[in-house]
Amino acid sequence: MGLLDGKVAVITGAGRGIGRSEALLLASEGASVVVNDVGAAVSGEASEERPAEEVVNEIKAAGGNAAANFDDITSWKGGESLIQQAVDTFGGLDILVNNAGILRDRMSFNMDEADWDAVINVHLKGHFVPSRFAGAYWRAKSKETGQPVNAAIINTSSEAGLFGNAGQLNYGAAKAGIAAMTIILARELERFGVRSNAIAPRARTRMTEFLMGSVGAADDEKAGFDAWAPENTAALVAWLASDLSKDVSGQVFIITGGLVQVTQGWNPVNKATSDKPWTIDAIEGVRDQLFKGVDSGVPPFQF
Repeated sequence: MGLLDGKVAVITGAGRGIGRSEALLLASEGASVVVNDVGAAVSGEASEERPAEEVVNEIKAAGGNAAANFDDITSWKGGESLIQQAVDTFGGLDILVNNAGILRDRMSFNMDEADWDAVINVHLKGHFVPSRFAGAYWRAKSKETGQPVNAAIINTSSEAGLFGNAGQLNYGAAKAGIAAMTIILARELERFGVRSNAIAPRARTRMTEFLMGSVGAADDEKAGFDAWAPENTAALVAWLASDLSKDVSGQVFIITGGLVQVTQGWNPVNKATSDKPWTIDAIEGVRDQLFKGVDSGVPPFQF
């Protein structure tokens, strides 16, 4: 018996890297998986490759159930078709893992409009569109049965969005938006029995290997395993997709080999009050109160 027996999952960007690892693990735990991947290059350009088919073949060879999907999840029609394929092929939908993404890193003063639009489109809209149609499906199902549906959305954010990273204005903005989207989805869909969480994974993938170099090598040697392997993140996704996490929603996790962290963001750390409307001089007068124990410069990137 698998932890996800009888459940149906859709995973976007599941042809390689983290998405592939998630698809393989969820399938091994009994889920029927729709493997979505358009086969694009890291920067989003079209490709003739069909990695989704390769993952489906891996799952079937191991005795699991899977189907390939090549829809563009940034398009309204593509997102709707993806969710409908899960329902038509496997009889329903229980899990949505939004993972698809691209990189077009530039410093802000060198970034083209196309670089901004492409990354925001794939990450932010590419998370919204499948979530929109999955949410509509679950809402209708809950109203039809009069019962909560017990479903899960797992989004993919990044520490670049949580803490900011130079050279990734487009990517970080999208990933910060995804973290906010996760919390809003949790609040909107809770009444229908849908929980929404996000992961910010640290992993060596096709998208990050050229940036990482030897990062983590010392940790790997100490731990005795590859702490940056994408497979390390899949266990948290499987747990969030399962009934073990039925009471967990609206959370953002940082995950890598041997480390899981729950994050809480944008909490007030200091305050100043006034019994009159604020003026420039008054703000200057409470400067020390606002920044007591806090660095007023740019915070470091916590990778």
